[in-house]
Amino acid sequence: MVKKVLLFGDIGIDDTVALIYASLTKKIEIVGIVADYGNVSREDAVSNIYYLMKLFDFPQGIPVIRGAEVPLTGEQPTFYPEIHGEHGLGPIIPNDDHSLKIENFLEIVNLIENYKDELIIVNIGRLTSLATMFILYRDLMTKVKEFYIMGGAFWIPGNVTTVAEANFHGDPVAVNIVLTYANNITIIPLNATQKAIVTPEMVVYIEQFGKTKIFKPLMDYYTGFYKERDPSIQGGPVHDALTLMATIQPEMFIFESYPVVVVDDLDGPTRGQSIADTRPYSNNNGEKKHRIAIDIHYEMFFYNFLSVMTGQDLNNGLT
Repeated sequence: MVKKVLLFGDIGIDDTVALIYASLTKKIEIVGIVADYGNVSREDAVSNIYYLMKLFDFPQGIPVIRGAEVPLTGEQPTFYPEIHGEHGLGPIIPNDDHSLKIENFLEIVNLIENYKDELIIVNIGRLTSLATMFILYRDLMTKVKEFYIMGGAFWIPGNVTTVAEANFHGDPVAVNIVLTYANNITIIPLNATQKAIVTPEMVVYIEQFGKTKIFKPLMDYYTGFYKERDPSIQGGPVHDALTLMATIQPEMFIFESYPVVVVDDLDGPTRGQSIADTRPYSNNNGEKKHRIAIDIHYEMFFYNFLSVMTGQDLNNGLT
C-alpha cells in the first residue's frame, strides 16, 4: 500500500536526498511539502523544493506550503552553509523563480481533512511548524495516522553540542509540544541516522546506473564536510532519507519505546538534549511512550537505498 506523506523539511542536502528517494520509489506518495527554516532560510527552502520537483518530475499539483521562518523561542535561526552549501544544495544554486505558487500555511488543514487516517507526517527539519499545528488544531491533529520525526540523540553525542542534535536544539520548545500532544510518534535520532552512511563507492554506482541527476555533486559536497570533521568516516549520513524510509521499511530498524522529554533551557549547556526514561522499575506516572529507533540493519539500508536510487532489482527482496 502506498504511503501518503506530508513532508515538513528545511531543504538541505540530506532533505534533498529524501525527496529524490521519494520521487523514485513507488511506495511513497508525497501529498504536500511544508518549507521551513533550518538548514537554510524558509525562502531558500521554498525555491529548493520547486527546483527539485521540476528536476525530478514530481506530479503537478503537490502543494508547497510556506512554514515557519523562526522558532517558537523567538530567536533568529542559525543556518549551516558549511554543511549544506550557500543555498542548501551544496555547490548548486537554483535560479530564483518569482512565479512560484506558495500555499497558505492553513493548506495543511485541508490536507489532513482530505486524507485523514491515511496521512503520515514526516518531519525532517525543525519542529516549529508541526508544533504550531498542535497549538492551533489539536483535535484535527488526532486524525493523522502517524508521525515520523528526525531528531534527537539518546545516550550518544549530539551534532550541534555535546548532547544535542540540530533539529531538537533549534527549537526545543516546539519539540516538547509535539511530544506532548502527538500520538503514534516514531523518533529517528542520530543513533540510527548517523549509521545510514552512503559511501563514495555507492555514490559512483548510483551515478552510473540511476537517474538521480544532481545526486553526486550533492553527496560529494556533503561527504567532504563530514570527512573534514572526521577523517575516519566512510561517507555521508543521509539522516532525512532514512527517516522517510522508516515509513515503508520498519524492519530495517531496531526500536525501543520510552517516555521522552527535551531540555528547553535555552541558555544552558543541555539545551535540546533528548532524554528517555529507561528505568525498568518506573511506572512512568502514566507518561506517553514514543517509539525510538536505536539502531539499523545496515545491510537492509544498503540494498534498499541502492535499489530505489538505481531502479535495479538487487535480488534480495528489499526493493
